[in-house]
Amino acid sequence: MAYDYSSLVQTTKRWAEQALAAGWINTDVAQQLSDVDTRTPDTLFNHSGSRPLIVAFMGGTGVGKSSLLNRLAGKAIARAGIVRPTSREVTLYHHHSVAIKHLPEQLPLAQIKTSEHDNESRKNVIWIDMPDFDSTEQSNKRQVLEWLPHIDVLIYVVSPERYRDEKAWRLLLAEGGRHAWLFVLNQWDRGQTEQYEDFKQQLHKAGFTDPVIFKTICGESLQADEFVQLESTISSLATEHIVAQLEQRSSQIKKDELRQNLQGTRRLLGSVSAFQQLPTLWQEQWQRSAHVLQQGFAWPIQQLAKHYADHAADLLNNPATAKYTTSGAKLNLWDDWSEARFDDALDEFVINADQLGVPVSPLKKQLSALREKAPKIVQAQSELSARQALANPGNALHRGFLKFMRLCEIVLPLAAICWVGYQVFIGYYTSNMTDVEYLGVDFAIHSSLLIAITWLTPFFILKKLKPSLEKSALRGLNKGLNNASNIIDSEIQQVIENFGNQHSEQLKQLDGIIELCAASDRQSPIDSDSPLVRMLID
Repeated sequence: MAYDYSSLVQTTKRWAEQALAAGWINTDVAQQLSDVDTRTPDTLFNHSGSRPLIVAFMGGTGVGKSSLLNRLAGKAIARAGIVRPTSREVTLYHHHSVAIKHLPEQLPLAQIKTSEHDNESRKNVIWIDMPDFDSTEQSNKRQVLEWLPHIDVLIYVVSPERYRDEKAWRLLLAEGGRHAWLFVLNQWDRGQTEQYEDFKQQLHKAGFTDPVIFKTICGESLQADEFVQLESTISSLATEHIVAQLEQRSSQIKKDELRQNLQGTRRLLGSVSAFQQLPTLWQEQWQRSAHVLQQGFAWPIQQLAKHYADHAADLLNNPATAKYTTSGAKLNLWDDWSEARFDDALDEFVINADQLGVPVSPLKKQLSALREKAPKIVQAQSELSARQALANPGNALHRGFLKFMRLCEIVLPLAAICWVGYQVFIGYYTSNMTDVEYLGVDFAIHSSLLIAITWLTPFFILKKLKPSLEKSALRGLNKGLNNASNIIDSEIQQVIENFGNQHSEQLKQLDGIIELCAASDRQSPIDSDSPLVRMLID
């Protein structure tokens, strides 16, 4: 279904504002989308319902635009003369029933001369004489450019001497598809057929298959011309149906221009395939950077592990003081070197993403939080793993064996004592029943040695096989760094995924506007015998 052009412009501006705020487009692109021209002939006088056909004489200096309007009015309403530039102001010629009270701000009434008439046959036409757009005064050119969007039909006036004006052709080519065009070869009494044919050939090159060209004379010459046909052609176009067709065509052309502009913006957002390469690109980058960081952490980890081993009790019971050395310096694996390497990794990733055509401004914004978060992740994970390692030193098999030795340290001496006690009791009983000598000194020595050996052996093993707190802390710190590396990698992968989702959402919104721009207005076909067919560029 067709969508109102002004609504499309407003939707485009809203999208541009949020895309600029999020960093998807730069200021220049946002400004270009926000400066989309919404001016139309319908907005010139704030008419509701039907309105007059707005026709303007346009041309270079000295071609006789003002003289044509004066001839049309039957009196001198537009200033004409030989002073260059001749036309410095806009002249409006219209029926007295047309109210001119609410011109747009950029078209000040102080620079507009108006003249009214009572001719009912010209009631539905507003005639405008525009300043010379090729004059040396820049204000003239600005006025012409401000008025052009409000014109339905442009009557392009040339003279035999100035029909090849370069500035005129540039303006014609720029505005060609936005208006209906009639062409007037004025001052024909000084013209030649070859000039007419050459002018017609130039219009062919500009895109007009069969241009409507009138030969006119605005002077004292009695030679016949085609001025009456010019006025008759304009009168035939001054119908509500033709005006509506011109409005619909102008609206569709503007939609097409807006669509092309949006398609150019869409290309600036990067392709879906480029975004799909980002996870792999980061994995390769992080593998290299993580390896460099791991090598750089080797010495600081050893120093920190030694400190943790010396202050294991403080680390477990009072971690606030264990984070500091005796000099009061805070212990932290993440130093300036580490931060610089991590920043280098992110910067290189952003550069590689930029080379893929990905808008990197929103990516930088989302990665900036991780630049501050990474040190906290490393500190938290390394300290947590160090605590866990010091709380449970050694591996599981080692800890199990030590538990067994602690049990033996209790059970074996008790078993030896029980055995010695039993032997003492049995020896005493036997000595009373028989003449066997009671336990002697050798038994006492051997018994004492047995008890000592059953206690000292587990004690000695426990002493010698006690896990190294420094090695445990070192192992815990390495484990914490690996965990921190995985967490940082996961966080950045999540950023990349969110970045891709946001990109898809931006494309979805933009494609929606482009699709609405492509929806053609339902327009009734132009009659083949209407002069309007020859006045439009396909």
